[in-house]
Amino acid sequence: ATPIPRTYALTIFGDMDVSTIKERPKGRQKIDTVVKKNSEIKDVLEMMYKELKQNHQVYVIAPMIESGNNEEVENVEKLEEKMNKAFGKLFTIKSVHGKLSAEEKNEIMDDFSKHKIDILISTTVIEVGVDVKNASMIVIFNANYFGLSTIHQLRGRVGRGEYKSYCVLKYNGNGQ
Repeated sequence: ATPIPRTYALTIFGDMDVSTIKERPKGRQKIDTVVKKNSEIKDVLEMMYKELKQNHQVYVIAPMIESGNNEEVENVEKLEEKMNKAFGKLFTIKSVHGKLSAEEKNEIMDDFSKHKIDILISTTVIEVGVDVKNASMIVIFNANYFGLSTIHQLRGRVGRGEYKSYCVLKYNGNGQ
């Protein structure tokens, strides 16, 4: 995962024009990345449901933990509420973020790894060091708030197993 953020930095600072990685790690499927506007949330939820009913797991990412001054920006608390409304009767949903103790984070991540959790709502704390082969989709809310390196790292949380995987970059659609 390191070469792409490094290449991005080299490109910005003028030390490199183009870099190409021609193959995925052995046994991995292609990750389809799609961009969806806020108005297309129904499509996003349907995509999630399709993966969940195949017994796969889904990451849902928010740029912040709790509500700030900008109500257009999703947060972990708000997304947990929305995901519970959409999927709570059918699937197990938990959230993890930087305000939790290391013990709480480890317990939740362990439960996700063991598939005791179907949907994990998170901030970027899952950006590195997480290898859940059954996770086949990541939905990044307010994707325009993240940099290319962060999106690349988050996207790398899926597609780690044998399953076709998806990354959904969701933004509010107001030209942002």
